[in-house]
Amino acid sequence: MSFQPKQLEYICLEDLIPQNHIYREFQSLWDLATIRPELEKIEQNSDHKGYGVFRMFLCLLLQFVEDLSDRELEKFLTENNATKWFCQFDLTAKTPDHSTICRTRDKIGTSRLSKIFNQLRDQLKQQGFISEVFTFIDATHLISKATLWKERDEAIEKKIKAERLMK
Repeated sequence: MSFQPKQLEYICLEDLIPQNHIYREFQSLWDLATIRPELEKIEQNSDHKGYGVFRMFLCLLLQFVEDLSDRELEKFLTENNATKWFCQFDLTAKTPDHSTICRTRDKIGTSRLSKIFNQLRDQLKQQGFISEVFTFIDATHLISKATLWKERDEAIEKKIKAERLMK
């Protein structure tokens, strides 16, 4: 067995994300500073600061864009450097688990999430990236998607417990 000495290398997460990555495009298209005050109101009234509501919102935004369950988002945040970068986590930082993601979504609330997503959509419209002939506003998609994620996560958890019992 050959011995490989450990090497120390300084890595900047910013340098690991290609300049043409879609998350860089998101950052350039959306003025996320406009939604920060709305989210900070929630954090001011909370006893638990944790990861910060704004950072957690960025996670929820990617969850929506990438169509991920809470457990899938947990894994995505752990394994994907571009996701860590977009959500403002350090390369080696502990990222939130699925229950923290769910609690944050509940804390923000579907009506506030819908309002914020509409603000982001309006920003894209003002820049000419979206044009609408008809506008349908329906928050049930957010509500049903959150419910679906929760049900899927519970089913996965039951399966894991059953597999452990069989061993």
